[in-house]
Amino acid sequence: MSIDDYRIGPGLRDRLSTNLAAFSRQTSDIGAHKHAAIAITVVDDGGGDAAFVLTRRAAHLNSHAGQLAIPGGRLEPGETPVDAALRELDEEVGLTLSGSDVLGVLDDYITRSGYAITPVVVWAGVDAVMTPDPNEVAEIYHFTFAELNRTGSPEFIDIPESDRPVIRLLFGDDKLHAPSAAMVYQFREVALHGRIVRVDHLEQPVWAWR
Repeated sequence: MSIDDYRIGPGLRDRLSTNLAAFSRQTSDIGAHKHAAIAITVVDDGGGDAAFVLTRRAAHLNSHAGQLAIPGGRLEPGETPVDAALRELDEEVGLTLSGSDVLGVLDDYITRSGYAITPVVVWAGVDAVMTPDPNEVAEIYHFTFAELNRTGSPEFIDIPESDRPVIRLLFGDDKLHAPSAAMVYQFREVALHGRIVRVDHLEQPVWAWR
């Protein structure tokens, strides 16, 4: 796939939608898990290349402060995962989208910390104006599709605490860790490349287990 295949536009939107529609997603028994959703939001990086919205969590937060993250959070009573993903996107980065902007939904991912996360893929396209909520977000980034397909990424790491491989994605000089990395990797494989890839076997770093 060439760099031109990552240009923002109707052709890319159609490709993502088609691939997601052909994907039979796996749901999880939520059970005692806390149900959450994230919005993997496709935007223009400012130069015509496709990217998704990535944030850095505010430094004063009680959990995972300063870490890279995707907009998202727990479902409120009566919400669907799509409802929650769109609400959290609006609250965290000020981007208001609707159900008609949703391209599809990926597999639920169960975390070590007790969450069942549903990834919702959303199209914002060009001219997406975002403003971080300082209570939650320190900075907003564009993680380009070219960077997402960077050579050597993802990395799979063995740890003594688990027999499952830990996944992480390279982002500049930083790294995006699981659970976000696992769900973004599935987005790359399923939505962008049309491959049937599951990620429930991929592990999170030990510090994310709490």
